[in-house]
Amino acid sequence: MSFYQKDFAHLSLTVKNSHQLWVSLNNPDQMNAITTEMIESLVSVLKFADFDKNIRVIVITGLGKSFCAGGDIKAMEDKSGMFEGESNELRMRYMHGIQQIPRTIEDISTPILAMVNGAAIGAGCDLAMMCDLRVGSSESKFGETFTKMGLVPGDGGTFFLSRVIGYSKAMQMFLTADIFQGQSALDFGLLNFLFDQNDLVAETEKLADKIASLAPIAQAMTKKAMKISYLTDLHSSLDTLASFQGITQRSKDHFEALNAFKEKRKAHFKSE
Repeated sequence: MSFYQKDFAHLSLTVKNSHQLWVSLNNPDQMNAITTEMIESLVSVLKFADFDKNIRVIVITGLGKSFCAGGDIKAMEDKSGMFEGESNELRMRYMHGIQQIPRTIEDISTPILAMVNGAAIGAGCDLAMMCDLRVGSSESKFGETFTKMGLVPGDGGTFFLSRVIGYSKAMQMFLTADIFQGQSALDFGLLNFLFDQNDLVAETEKLADKIASLAPIAQAMTKKAMKISYLTDLHSSLDTLASFQGITQRSKDHFEALNAFKEKRKAHFKSE
């Protein structure tokens, strides 16, 4: 049995076209609300996949009609599970619980797509923003509804949303708790691609194949360089890029690309 065939709590895994790992949140009775078990499963799977040379792109989506509804409202009411304890204990639960998701995703080199097949609300919206690209349809809904519930985005939403759509638009979403759906989500910058709902899976597979077909080492290092450049100064960014270029320019994949260009054929990359 391969790692991806194991049972993971509140998660379902599928490997498609050899190089795509589809990670589906699997808590449909609660609109795929995030649970402690889901956090542990997701962190474990993402870390393993990032070290797997065969996996060149990861797709995160939700089973059923929702992407992820965020936190479990019932658990909040009962002060149970990840919402158990008083203020300081809750702080520690966040740091050692749900905050492991953004920490893990931020460290991963493999490109990650969010296929937002339905509602992505609260922490679900934040999860989509943690990914590198977002694909959706007319059914895709995004909302930062924390203040409506008397809460703040404890999983890093203020960091990721502003990085995706900009400070002013992010502030608008947090302070109004408005919902953006389909075309309005695309126009607002929450989606990179908008497809017909009936074609969403097939179009996402095509996009994932396109990403997986390019040089994996260069893809990973470009992604890492983008994140470093966003958070640092020009000189530090240039130093990083010089180092990364030194590595990629001596990779076998680079010379395979050169040969493919000369021979007018498609390159076959081996992540070497």
